[in-house]
Amino acid sequence: VQLQASGGGLVQAGGSLRLSCAASGRTFTSYAMGWFRQAPGKEREFVAAIGRWSGFITYYTDSVKGRFTISRDNAKSTVYLQMNRLKPEDTAVYYCAAGLASDATSVRDGFGVDYWGKGTQVTVSS
Repeated sequence: VQLQASGGGLVQAGGSLRLSCAASGRTFTSYAMGWFRQAPGKEREFVAAIGRWSGFITYYTDSVKGRFTISRDNAKSTVYLQMNRLKPEDTAVYYCAAGLASDATSVRDGFGVDYWGKGTQVTVSS
């Protein structure tokens, strides 16, 4: 599968952005999906994950709970990350990830990721 992320940009603190990740190739519902991010000088970290079916089970890292929402549109083969009340510490390159025949738990824990998209830069100014 190929993953194409978009929607990053520069926003002031308190603002919102919506990231999109379009998948092409294998059937989209074969993949659990997730978002990760990497800030300058830091390791890549988990942000959010969503399951393939079963009511779209979701997970979030604690720092984004209540502010970010992950969702997917299987008809459009796209996963989204709605980011509200952005903070300067959210500044990072955001990566879309896909786990074939995986689940949200495995994507969250990192070992369930098979494919990575190119990142999209999110910069939050104070």
